[in-house]
Amino acid sequence: MSSKIYFKQGQGQKYQRKVINWVTRLHHRLAPSHARKVARNLFLTPDRFDRGVVEPEGLVKASIETAEGKLMTYRLGRGPVWLLCHGWSGASSQFFTLMAHIAKLGYTALAFDNIAHGESAGSHAHLPGFIAALNCVLDQEPDITGVVAHSMGSAMVLESRHPQLAGKPILLVAPVLNYTENLLISVEKSGYSMRLFDEVVSEVADEYGYPLADIDPQQQLKRHRAPVVIVHDRGDRFASFSLSEEAAALPHVTLVATEGLGHGRIMQSEPLMQAFDGLAEQITPLPLVG
Repeated sequence: MSSKIYFKQGQGQKYQRKVINWVTRLHHRLAPSHARKVARNLFLTPDRFDRGVVEPEGLVKASIETAEGKLMTYRLGRGPVWLLCHGWSGASSQFFTLMAHIAKLGYTALAFDNIAHGESAGSHAHLPGFIAALNCVLDQEPDITGVVAHSMGSAMVLESRHPQLAGKPILLVAPVLNYTENLLISVEKSGYSMRLFDEVVSEVADEYGYPLADIDPQQQLKRHRAPVVIVHDRGDRFASFSLSEEAAALPHVTLVATEGLGHGRIMQSEPLMQAFDGLAEQITPLPLVG
């Protein structure tokens, strides 16, 4: 969904929401096909992340062909592979700091721009497409040691049923664990016609065989059979910190709480680097770097 809605915060202007609701419902009534096309573009078009991030030395970029289109991948380092997965309107470049840290420890950091994000192809995206793209990347990678995922990328990883993810450690950064609820609340607060939204969602669900009601990252987290570390800022305005606190009650989940880092800056933070070190050591001692 467009970040103009997905990342919209607060109650906003009551009058503005009413106008949006009235206009979109009228549009749907008078020109349903056009209204659905406009809604699809609004809900399924992410912003392209472009912050001019400096690429780390030694970064290898390569495109791969998938059923979802051409995806750009980024590989750094040598050794066991950790896969890094960004969120909505994000990009692999957000992970460059962490990737350099992972590579220095003797691992390979592998990230990819999801469909319609970063340097990958496509104009529309959604969680079922995210999951399909992730599975395509995993199909082309012989083996991975673990996964790091940010924001909506966390829902993507938890919802994937790819066999390579079974029993693998996961580092979740500012995860959106209540994906469906969060999505519905965001659309409702925007004032946009829920009927139009439902029609767009139904089209995607029919195409991928993945109804919105079946998406439940919290439940999938409970079922995961490997260590999970969550790094989450108490002041995060986009993903619920309280849900991460609840998840930390699970025996295989550890929460690292931060202050003042928000939803984005946390990705370049020292607590995240330390959390990675701790999770990696739970599985196997860190590789010796000569």
